[in-house]
Amino acid sequence: MSDNDKIPFTAHLEELRKRLIISFVAIGVGFVLSYGFKEYLFGILVHPLQSVMQEGDTLIYTNLPEAFFTYLKVALLTGIGLATPVLLYQFWMFVAPGLYDKEKRLLLPIVFLCSFFFIGGALFGYFIVFPWGFKFFLGFATETIRPMPSMKEYLGFAAKLLIAFGLVFELPLVITFMARMGIVSVAFLKKHRKYAVLLFFAGAAILTPPDVVTQVMMALPLMLLYEISIIGARIFGRRPIGAAEDEGDAETGESDA
Repeated sequence: MSDNDKIPFTAHLEELRKRLIISFVAIGVGFVLSYGFKEYLFGILVHPLQSVMQEGDTLIYTNLPEAFFTYLKVALLTGIGLATPVLLYQFWMFVAPGLYDKEKRLLLPIVFLCSFFFIGGALFGYFIVFPWGFKFFLGFATETIRPMPSMKEYLGFAAKLLIAFGLVFELPLVITFMARMGIVSVAFLKKHRKYAVLLFFAGAAILTPPDVVTQVMMALPLMLLYEISIIGARIFGRRPIGAAEDEGDAETGESDA
């Protein structure tokens, strides 16, 4: 972008205001649509718990407005999910004019891959970790002790875990980006693999509930994702300067021959 094409700062603020208004309207529309199916949506979220609960057990709410506010939160989260395409488009329209063509070509795949890995992590938590983890927790019930989870507590617990699994599944992208920037190398990642495994189990202990089952079920995928990260670093990582020079010398020698 040349000096003559520069946009005044106030114009940037006006453009940002416009994009934010459209984004909030999209979230509002998604929220209204989602609230009409609030019981169904919450039923989907609570299904992994209900599938391992004993017959006759159910969730409760311990104060009068708890169910109402829980449904509001579920509708809001779903509304944000429905509005995500609009949010990404508004973000793209705001930043695209200031990017070079090369940066534009890189941004779209990055956004797609970030979304893909985040959704994959959340689905892994929902379909794999939730049933095993909830079964473990409910195993402490006895004839005199019955589990009575509340709607509010379950929503907070489930949302925390889903977001945690979505974020940790971004590991391959983060490490590949660091390798591309020259911060880490394939040799570095292989050398420090054992420390990474220790870090994964420590992080899983912090992000998940205090039980061995969910900790292991988060740490094991991270170990696999770390190996995928090494492959990504090998393909997309910055090549060492010495290796590039040796390659250039080899090509020069072949041409001289």
